[in-house]
Amino acid sequence: MTGVSFVIVYPITRTQWVLGKVGKDSAAAKYAAATESNKLSIENGKPYAELWMGTHPSLPSKDVQTQRSLLDLVQDNKALMSTKIINKFGEKLPFLFKVLSIRKALSIQAHPNKKLAEQLHAKDPKNYPDDNHKPEMTIAITPFDGLCGFRPLKEISHFLATVSSLRDLIGEEAAKDFEDIVSGRETSSDVQDMQRNKKALQSAFSALMTKDKDTIAAAAKDLVGSAEKDGDKFAGGGGPSNGGKELADLVIRLNSQFEGDVGLFVLFFLNYVKLAIGEAMFLKADDIHAYLSGDIMECMASSDNVVRAGFTPKFQDIPTLTSMLTYSYAPISEQKMNPVDYPYVTLNRTAYSSSSSAILYDPPIEEFSVVKTELNGKEAKATFEAIEGPSIIICTLGSGKISVGPKTEQVKAGYVFFVGATAECVLESDSENFTTFKAFCELSGKETANGAS
Repeated sequence: MTGVSFVIVYPITRTQWVLGKVGKDSAAAKYAAATESNKLSIENGKPYAELWMGTHPSLPSKDVQTQRSLLDLVQDNKALMSTKIINKFGEKLPFLFKVLSIRKALSIQAHPNKKLAEQLHAKDPKNYPDDNHKPEMTIAITPFDGLCGFRPLKEISHFLATVSSLRDLIGEEAAKDFEDIVSGRETSSDVQDMQRNKKALQSAFSALMTKDKDTIAAAAKDLVGSAEKDGDKFAGGGGPSNGGKELADLVIRLNSQFEGDVGLFVLFFLNYVKLAIGEAMFLKADDIHAYLSGDIMECMASSDNVVRAGFTPKFQDIPTLTSMLTYSYAPISEQKMNPVDYPYVTLNRTAYSSSSSAILYDPPIEEFSVVKTELNGKEAKATFEAIEGPSIIICTLGSGKISVGPKTEQVKAGYVFFVGATAECVLESDSENFTTFKAFCELSGKETANGAS
């Protein structure tokens, strides 16, 4: 196997989520069904939520020709990973690449940092199946919305003052303590002010999360009633980031999915974000979030650890969640990513003249980066320089060819390829629009990144 640097793999779907998009509405299902050896026949009434690409032992991808798992292949031929990557991360891909197709809200959750992951795995391996951290990046491939990170403190104070059921649930004393501590210091950059603000936020949020379910359900009835009745005036007309009608519609929608859930109140603490196609956000370990709807490319450190606390019937670990969060607060604009042109690709004349592009989403961690390539027009070509690390490439639109060394394969939407370290890769379009996403790991230039955040 020493000469192998390029294999076609088929990704693995997870269909058990009732929260996934149904039938052919699911991008995860359509991409999975494109690979014939996957033998997936899409059922119209069945939800399809996730497509996994990588070497994670729960659902490793497989070589189309040999049916061997990608995990076996990279462990058998270490040159596919490179010595540098293996020395840093072991004999497996350091990232997990996914397509998520979300119809109903996913759980309110956070992923532990490396140290906490090790502690949780040792203590409770059933609910925390590995010892790795899980920073992750989300790139929208259809319009997406979600909750991400704590809102600016002024917005939270506004909702405590205007949403009576929220204030009653947290309690007058806890709400007043929060307001008194942060008032006038909401945007202070003084270290002591910020520490006090975070402690106040933790106290108020914990007061909400530790309320019993019956109390939350009763308060939720009042909240939903106000949302249905008040319209534009709901929540004092909303905050700077979201209008009253938008928030009212969101409460009604989420209540139809998870009636009486604490998440209906959590949304007043968290940023409500909408991503257009191509927009992205990065979530560090210990960042709270909940994905609500849309199709996304998701790349993360190779872990399946999730600490949940709302919008889910699964195991919830509220004490861990409320103690682990960073309680950083900021507008969503600070978590959205700013992709840049990828410097290690050459576009041919046809690609240049048709405004083709290769843009880099590069989070501040070592495990992964992602390049989105859009080739517009037939014979548009992108030649990627060899890198000292492995890559996984998926086509999401159109058709074309991929060449690695002497080997060329046809590509269409849903096809997935693994490219080993130090191999040049060429993509060429044979359609008007040919879009791919490439997840890769290369340590050069990232040696100072905080991979253990």
